[in-house]
Amino acid sequence: MRRAALLSLLLATTSPVWAQEKPAAKGPDHREQMKAEAEAAWSKPSVEEASAVSHAAVTVGGQRIAYTATAGTLTIRDDDGKPTASYFYTAYTRDGAARDTRPVTFFYNGGPGSPTIWLHMGSFAPVRVTTGNPEYIRPAPYGFGPNPDSLIDKSDLVFIDALGAGWSRPLGEKTGKDFWGVDQDADGFARAILRYTSKFDRWPSPKFLFGESYGTLRNPVVAAKLEDAGLSLNGMVQFSTIMNYGVRQPGYDQNFLTLFPTMAATAWYHNRLQNRPADLPTFMGEVRAFTSGPYAAALAKGSTISAEEKAAIAKKMAEYTGISEAYILRADLRLTLPRFQTELLRDRRQAVGRLDSRYLLNVTDANADSPSDDPASTAVTGAFVATFQDYATRVLGYKTDMPYRMTARGPGFDWDWKHRTPDGSGTQLAPNSAVDLAYTMRTNPYLKVLFMNGYYDFATPFYGAEFDVSHMLLDPQLQKNIRFTYYDAGHMVYLNPLTMPQMHRDLAAWYDEALRSPSAKAVQN
Repeated sequence: MRRAALLSLLLATTSPVWAQEKPAAKGPDHREQMKAEAEAAWSKPSVEEASAVSHAAVTVGGQRIAYTATAGTLTIRDDDGKPTASYFYTAYTRDGAARDTRPVTFFYNGGPGSPTIWLHMGSFAPVRVTTGNPEYIRPAPYGFGPNPDSLIDKSDLVFIDALGAGWSRPLGEKTGKDFWGVDQDADGFARAILRYTSKFDRWPSPKFLFGESYGTLRNPVVAAKLEDAGLSLNGMVQFSTIMNYGVRQPGYDQNFLTLFPTMAATAWYHNRLQNRPADLPTFMGEVRAFTSGPYAAALAKGSTISAEEKAAIAKKMAEYTGISEAYILRADLRLTLPRFQTELLRDRRQAVGRLDSRYLLNVTDANADSPSDDPASTAVTGAFVATFQDYATRVLGYKTDMPYRMTARGPGFDWDWKHRTPDGSGTQLAPNSAVDLAYTMRTNPYLKVLFMNGYYDFATPFYGAEFDVSHMLLDPQLQKNIRFTYYDAGHMVYLNPLTMPQMHRDLAAWYDEALRSPSAKAVQN
């Protein structure tokens, strides 16, 4: 990294001119003084908000849509008005649209600590990287161009990078640690959204959140903070959802249940089932019933389960996953993800991906009990990074000396997982923001929520989202505000180009529904 190189150079050498102008201190103070000089010399974001404006057009559904693209920064401030951070964003606004009725949607990726390059370059912006299904993208030159499935026909779009990632940085005395935590991160994003809303006079506009992966845990927390600040949302898109990190702790059987339907879908895709059903959605319905019924009951019994019941459950699991009964019995009915990834296609010396189990990795060790890499990640990273770097500077015209960070993770990155519930009733040590979502939906009974899921996503399995939503304990009228959709894809559903037209149709219909205003009496009664 350029910053590390500069620090190393300044700490290792002393210029005679510099030494004459500033006599060097001896010992540890000398190094601290030089480190401070290096920090001062490094390009940092300005409190002044920057922007680069450009214009283009895209055709969506046969309609040519002219839009303005703005790449820039949003300066957020604390309650006393002191600047605390600069958030980089790219906004696409439809030309000629009335601001008071035109929706605006705020997008972010997850991580935590990821920039929003993936949603920006791969999903619903007016431009998109060309991807295959499922295949490794060849090295440059990459395919890139207008996106016929962009959501610019339904909403203005604002993509925001997380603090410490992309070109988002802390200001003044603040450091990344002030933002790296469940509540701290959500507070920063909420303030950035409020700043954009005020800066561009979007208070009358219908507003939506669109989060992917950890961004779906962030969404409910941000929504609760916005509600407290007087900004009520019209809708929220949960794209590849993980709201509850508690079930991932060792010793909890729920995670085995969460993974199982995706294991069955993966076995179905790779044709490892003896009596393979013709229809995946129907098959998933059958697997769900087994997971929430006999399988959940068996795991709940722990070591008190009878040998007969254990054998019966193992037989059914083998039918659904293609893993042998003997293997499942040795695992005490608890299939871990890494072992499933390597066991399913062991005879072919291949492991399935985690982000997208359609992708395959040729393994070096045929006896490995876990993959050495995730093929779904390495297949696309180069294309997204190179394309964005060129697009941001050459097309959007955004210029900065700061490096674009592909992650906030690194030295000093230590995420604070504690989360204060929105009603102030307590603090969660492992966050479950489904509590926040239920709180906000009860506060704002008009809020619509769409869960979009890939069948082959092991990072955020669809059954986990279903389970968490079913345990929000909403009344039947509010439950009608939640919808689920499913696609033949993995974590980054948009990597499958065949899903894009269907996702656009689903989103377009959902936006139309969310923007219709039922009577308050109908919603609340």
